[in-house]
Amino acid sequence: MAVEILIPLGAFAMMFGMAYLFFTTRNRERMAMIEKGVDSSLFNRHRRKTSLLTIILLNAGIAAVCIGLGIFIAEILHVNLGVHEDAAYPGTIFSMLGIGLYLGFTLTRKLDNEDSANDKESE
Repeated sequence: MAVEILIPLGAFAMMFGMAYLFFTTRNRERMAMIEKGVDSSLFNRHRRKTSLLTIILLNAGIAAVCIGLGIFIAEILHVNLGVHEDAAYPGTIFSMLGIGLYLGFTLTRKLDNEDSANDKESE
């Protein structure tokens, strides 16, 4: 067997194993809760009100803008301040991407809170 195929096979096996453990463990926990007579509303407690597409598009848009800003800032650092190119680009891009992902997380949480508040007002 070629060595090049082992890495994708190992990655696939790892993802399959993690998904299998997640779903079987969740199923066992739920079955145990049902046997003990726990209220089934606990299963639906973490459902998002905001659509998944909205969340994905929001986070992808913010990430793309922050990557662009990171490249722009890295170019400024490299040309004007003389920062070495190998340090400026990855460092600035990843820093801006981290800021963007945090911003996306915060905005998503804010959207969920607004949706929850709107649902409570309508009841």
